[in-house]
Amino acid sequence: MSVEDFSSFREQTLQKNGIKHLESGIFYGKFVEPSGKEKYTSVSPVDGHSNADFSLADRNEYDNAVRYLDSAFEKWNEITPPKRGDIIRAIGDSLKRNKTNLGALVSLEAGKTIAEGEGEIQEMIDIAYFASGLSRQLYGLTMTSERKDHRLMEIWNPIGTIGVISAFNFPSAVWSWNAFIAAVCGDTVLWKPSTKGGLVSIGVMKIISETLREMDAPQIFALVNGKGSEVGDWMAEDSRLKLISFTGSTATGKCVNQKVSERLGRTILELGGNNCAIVSRHANMEIALKGVAFGALATTGQRCTSTRRVVVDQAIYDEFLKRLKDIYENVPVGNPRQEGILVGPLIDANAVRKHTEALKTAKEQGGKIIVPGEPIKVKGLENGFYVRPALVEAKPDMEITRIETFAPILYVFKYSTLEEAINIHNSVPQGLSSSIFTENLREEEQFLSYAGSDCGIVNVNTSTAGAEIGGAFGGEKDTGSGRESGSDAWKLYMRRQTVTVNYGKDIPLSQGVRFDI
Repeated sequence: MSVEDFSSFREQTLQKNGIKHLESGIFYGKFVEPSGKEKYTSVSPVDGHSNADFSLADRNEYDNAVRYLDSAFEKWNEITPPKRGDIIRAIGDSLKRNKTNLGALVSLEAGKTIAEGEGEIQEMIDIAYFASGLSRQLYGLTMTSERKDHRLMEIWNPIGTIGVISAFNFPSAVWSWNAFIAAVCGDTVLWKPSTKGGLVSIGVMKIISETLREMDAPQIFALVNGKGSEVGDWMAEDSRLKLISFTGSTATGKCVNQKVSERLGRTILELGGNNCAIVSRHANMEIALKGVAFGALATTGQRCTSTRRVVVDQAIYDEFLKRLKDIYENVPVGNPRQEGILVGPLIDANAVRKHTEALKTAKEQGGKIIVPGEPIKVKGLENGFYVRPALVEAKPDMEITRIETFAPILYVFKYSTLEEAINIHNSVPQGLSSSIFTENLREEEQFLSYAGSDCGIVNVNTSTAGAEIGGAFGGEKDTGSGRESGSDAWKLYMRRQTVTVNYGKDIPLSQGVRFDI
């Protein structure tokens, strides 16, 4: 695709998503007039050129958005949960109709391939439908009481307005994991996206707000594009936001957690991942190669679940590394809108710099560079941010392998026993996603036991990347706390009440306590 062709794609994508040259990045009930406000320029990593400008929220607009959502919360909870589920399902239907256009916008702004851009929107569709079904399953327990003629039970109520701070690498999907589940629970949601995904957030909000209008439903989602150091801090310190879901770096997540904890608020923290795959001599080699390659190369290594380390059994090490090297040297890198391209650009020049610096450090610490992973120029898109994926033979004592570099660098280790492999696997501060490739039942079970993977997500014979929405998503250790998306993650967006009902003619006390008056 030439520069002219990509420029044409840019204009068509913006037009089809209803985005103008200057767009409002603030929404609460309606989009706020962008003129006179600080602006941010969206730059496509594909060609390094600007897409469009959008306005950023100041403190006044932020406070207006929170007040608006508090008012919408009262109206939203006059609607029954199953009806709320119907409304969220309608949002899923609208996203489905706009999947191609929104997927193209993700490609334009985040640099994802065609399949991954549309896949992100499909995640939103899936979680909308999941949330719709969940709206009829917000179950509490009924428990036996020790007191005669008493019933003991729990009920769940919405917590109020919550805040979601999302990252550039999944500019819309991770927000929807939180927002759609919280919505059927009865909450309203304030969204602060990464400014690097600001246009996607605007495109999504246009579709969702119109659907809510068509359904005669309250505008339960608000959007405040802005600087993380400003809007993020306002949210973390704002006691009106009952929960903050933050996706980003561990360092920033710790700051967010501290500020929210000081006001005794709730957090869901999805922070750094330094994910590892173990490849056993008992693995299916073809499955392992594909699983490791996808995990390490998808989204150009810019997923929190990207495979960054692989630990290979010494019995198959040479063959596995040889075949992996061939994949890395021949994987198509380039314009993500071009058919057949598997690896697109990094998000910006700073990401390219960190990629290059990490490889330099790895070499200084004793790593052997197998595939160099140098920055490259793509014909017709010379200002884009492209690198070749890098493959490095590593040693367990290399400090750089304990650090998450958001780039397509894969460190390869050798092991002799499964216990050694697990020790290498668990030796990093992060604990998000993990994987083992084996057809040996004992190895699988050991990896799944308390003495195995210490991560929140554990995979067998599949990649560390590519989580499904039905499972609870999140990690341990420096990856953070809490869970998003499926399973019983919905409980984090609600408050539990333990209820005692006395339907008898006396008032006996628990534990046999007597209080006679």
